[in-house]
Amino acid sequence: MFLGIDVGTSGIKVLLVDENQQEVASHTEGLTVSRLHDGWSEQNPEDWWTATCRGIDVLKSRVPDAVSAIRGIGLSGQQHGAVLLDSAGDVLRPCILWNDTRAEAECVLFEERFPGSREITGNVAMPGFTAPKILWVARHEPEIFERLQHVLLPKAWLRYKMTGQMIEDMSDASGTLWLDVGKREWSVDALKATGLTRANMPELREGTAAAGYLNDDLTKRWGMAASPVFAGSAGDNAAGAVGLGAIRNGDAFISLGTSGVVWVTTDVFRPEHQSAIHAFCHAVPETWHQMGVTLSAAASLAWWARTCGMKEVDLLAELPEKPAHPSPVLFAPYLSGERTPHNDGTIRGAFIGLSQDTSRAELTQAVLEGVAFSFRDALEGLKVSGSSIQEADVIGGGSRSPFWISILASVLGLRLHCLAHGEHGGAFGAARLARIAATGESVESVCTSPERVSATDPDSHLQNEYAAAYRRYRKVYPALRNIQDA
Repeated sequence: MFLGIDVGTSGIKVLLVDENQQEVASHTEGLTVSRLHDGWSEQNPEDWWTATCRGIDVLKSRVPDAVSAIRGIGLSGQQHGAVLLDSAGDVLRPCILWNDTRAEAECVLFEERFPGSREITGNVAMPGFTAPKILWVARHEPEIFERLQHVLLPKAWLRYKMTGQMIEDMSDASGTLWLDVGKREWSVDALKATGLTRANMPELREGTAAAGYLNDDLTKRWGMAASPVFAGSAGDNAAGAVGLGAIRNGDAFISLGTSGVVWVTTDVFRPEHQSAIHAFCHAVPETWHQMGVTLSAAASLAWWARTCGMKEVDLLAELPEKPAHPSPVLFAPYLSGERTPHNDGTIRGAFIGLSQDTSRAELTQAVLEGVAFSFRDALEGLKVSGSSIQEADVIGGGSRSPFWISILASVLGLRLHCLAHGEHGGAFGAARLARIAATGESVESVCTSPERVSATDPDSHLQNEYAAAYRRYRKVYPALRNIQDA
């Protein structure tokens, strides 16, 4: 048995997988996000720990024999979060999350201090990344920075709680701006730019490597026959790629989760700065990837549902099976700023084109289309970098909506595949990495592609209409920027 633990923004998911890669049991514990100020996004790491323990307790109560037989544990989770620890290993403040945009000015400072950062780290400095957050703490909370001894990402902190070891994998480390992504090692110059050294960083491992063992107290608590080994594991998107078998050059997928991702696996480190495309290490050795990111994908629909006082599923039920035409309203999904291609943490969203006749269903459709247009921005950026995509799998909670998939296919001009288990995401990939670490099996033999249950092709008529709508959408960002700057 192999356990995958996904440290998500909205919840902790634990997934138990057997030797045939079939789900045995799963459970999700919800989490909340604290937003004390505009652009801030924080969580208490202890909430992750409580939710993880409750989740595994639930699995033990349901399938105690299966939990007893766990041989390996893998972790996946939200990237970029900054968990700050003192010399005793205690948490100094709430974790500043991936979608926190307060460190805009610190991005400029980081690149001034480290002029070669984009070539070494493979990325433009963005407020969501970890390094600018540390500069913000140094500027605004100097008493915290003075006590700072260790910086861990969310899943690395959870590993520390479960094993006592500070270890991070290459894929998650790539999102800190401290990693030399081509060499797959910490960059001394990047760390120096934030007042840190390698002594402040966790040890690096490949995602498939053994990286600690569950401590004795927890092994006894959950009735396990022996202490399971932990895999180096992966950031959420890399874990999703492992779960999809996207491990070969050119493999592509779209993640329609809280945030949105267009992913392409690469066999070389290939940074592309102009379109704010990310170039990260993959969770498997000697492999990298590129991705474009939108910060509010399914989160945009969740916001609209809260605003309407309805459930998301009920909003979607008001829509037909497939779109007939684009909505007359445009939606800019910049609720938490935007990454690809704008790298703008302070831009905010909008509806454009409202009238007396605008219906709620048209606004719901506009939200889905706005997210799709943001994905199109990412796709265009990948094209500039030299990555060509003809088809892609779709994962994440948004993949449950055929209407949304139809929009995406026509906006992107791609054949999109829905999967039998498109919502397992990071937890399933983490369980696969746990298996590799525990058994020594090859990546290729474990990371096979899941069953595709449906394919959606672009509608030629809609494709033309959406091309025109996308051209209008491209004018929205500069207009909003001008309005906000006025």
